[in-house]
Amino acid sequence: MAKSLMIQGTMSNAGKSLLAAGLCRIFAQDGYSVAPFKSQNMALNSFITADGHEMGRAQVVQAEAAKKAPDIRMNPILLKPTSDKGSQVIVGGSPIGNLTASEYFKYKQALIPEILNAYESLSEENDIIVIEGAGSPAEINLKQMDIVNMGLAQMVKAPVLLAGDIDRGGVFASLFGTVMLLDEVERKYIKGTIINKFRGDVEILKPGLHMLEELIHIPVAGVVPYLSVDLEDEDSLSDRFKRRRAAVLIDIAVIHLPRIANFTDFNVLEHIEGAGIRYVERVGELGAPDLIIIPGSKNTIADLKWMRENGLEAGILKHAAQDKPVIGICGGYQMLCEVISDPFCVEQGGHIRGMGLLKAETVFEKEKTRTRVNGTFSDVGGIFKGLSGKSFEGYEIHMGQTLPIRNRNTLIHNSEGVSGETSLSTLKGGNCPEKSDGMCSGNIYGTYVHGIFDSEEVLFEIAQALMNRKGLHYYKDTAFKLKEYKERQYDLLADALRQSLDMEFIYRIIEEGINI
Repeated sequence: MAKSLMIQGTMSNAGKSLLAAGLCRIFAQDGYSVAPFKSQNMALNSFITADGHEMGRAQVVQAEAAKKAPDIRMNPILLKPTSDKGSQVIVGGSPIGNLTASEYFKYKQALIPEILNAYESLSEENDIIVIEGAGSPAEINLKQMDIVNMGLAQMVKAPVLLAGDIDRGGVFASLFGTVMLLDEVERKYIKGTIINKFRGDVEILKPGLHMLEELIHIPVAGVVPYLSVDLEDEDSLSDRFKRRRAAVLIDIAVIHLPRIANFTDFNVLEHIEGAGIRYVERVGELGAPDLIIIPGSKNTIADLKWMRENGLEAGILKHAAQDKPVIGICGGYQMLCEVISDPFCVEQGGHIRGMGLLKAETVFEKEKTRTRVNGTFSDVGGIFKGLSGKSFEGYEIHMGQTLPIRNRNTLIHNSEGVSGETSLSTLKGGNCPEKSDGMCSGNIYGTYVHGIFDSEEVLFEIAQALMNRKGLHYYKDTAFKLKEYKERQYDLLADALRQSLDMEFIYRIIEEGINI
């Protein structure tokens, strides 16, 4: 059975995910078979594994850092918020329904066998399991029903490193307060603390570290600097939404929907040389971009109404009328259609008028589509016609299907699921494939495929087309290579943690484990 190490935080966004990823890479570099684990994740950024299971992307990042294929056992429970008070609950990679917060609170302990089965199965195949907690372990109203922080640490006997975010201020108070709100047995599980996101001279901080150790009788395992590594963010807390770019050659505006999902699709676009990515919430921010992208949404109808009410829909329609490109991904693709129908009340029930930019209708279904796809484009029109013949791969997560209302649209279709080849072909004679994955009409493009921009060929063609439209040229030798870039980032993260953490101490607490 594997040894374990758990990373908890004094609050959300304390840096748990990044620390866990970095430790996964360190242990992998040191020759250990390592796997990440998070019993329950709440996120709208999700991923489909090779066997069709849905899991949080934070554990996908950690799996890549550990040099392992993403596995649903790494994240057995995923909560995808559908409103301020409820979430879709995904267990073992499959949705079991929507529950309110109070309903899930009463239900979640029934999921402990699922959690332990996943953990124990991973443990049998690895040397070390790096576990990530969620939020704070000191939520005193939730402690008795905890399955993700100290409750999980006690179930699997995992030593804990407690991280605090000094960048927000009050790190000593948050570390001290968290420890003091734990009971005596829980405190014994915390073997060290980490000061995370530090800027400045560590020598000035050292007196505070010594005082903290004397107060809580737990050693400080390290002070981690504010890192500039470029890895995926947790969705609702991403600072990507707030960034403002300097003058750029190509301006790409992504609509920041209230329930935006899988915005990680667009991280790779930031690496187009000369391009700037903006997340837009109001029509006054839209300006005159070269490309508008409407992303995925956990509630397509509600987010379409939001765009309609705040003027963004009108702004997008004006942009499209100027023959400028619009790309819709997943929920954004559904919004581009003429009609969205919800006969089974998957979201709100009934019908709603879409944006009318694609001659198609989306009908929500009871079952969620969860599959990986790969293939080639063909007969693509408009500004991105250079995509024809190019390969892509990705995954789909959506409720419902989108089918054309009239001919003369171009359709991406995949009738064989994971193993089938996905192609882009023109509809003829009113016939259509069993399952529609996307279509285009002029410079309006829609697809259900997440990760479609990750292909180097696809990214280059999109960049080149946008540059050419402005009389510029995008050179092939500047094209971005995503996999190589990610590997460098994981190694940089591991190097930074080796320099700032006491790895000898960390290996020792892993070896000693918990004997309580």
